[in-house]
Amino acid sequence: MAVKTVLAAVAVVAALSGCARVGADYTSRMDARRQAYAAAAGTPVNSFHYFSLWSWEPLSDRQLAVYTRANEAWLIDLDGRCSNLEFTNHIGLTSSASEVSVKFDRVLTGPQDAPCFIKQIRPVDLKQLNAPQEGKPREVEEAPRPAK
Repeated sequence: MAVKTVLAAVAVVAALSGCARVGADYTSRMDARRQAYAAAAGTPVNSFHYFSLWSWEPLSDRQLAVYTRANEAWLIDLDGRCSNLEFTNHIGLTSSASEVSVKFDRVLTGPQDAPCFIKQIRPVDLKQLNAPQEGKPREVEEAPRPAK
């Protein structure tokens, strides 16, 4: 019985260490993505025209990138934490006369969640954002196949 308990404990520790590594990889990728957007973001603006939401990317519970067209993106900083922003499948933006404005409009994540006020908007230079990725080979982690 003691051997089974020890083996079970070893299996749990191995599984948890794998989860910790995956979590650390995700955290470092998200930090790098936030830094890339911050570097590509211009000076703050008061508003932007909004006709439709082409795409969006959560960067944290306080920041997201919103694409209004394939070649136009905005880095939005929120006033406080935005509930479920990193986990929701869809968002909405409030606007007035097709204009999203700082300190007036909000990001909506769901009917049960409180709206998130927009604190700052910065245009994103997509050429600068994508420049480090162009011509860069994808990193692949290689490992030998285990023997049967």
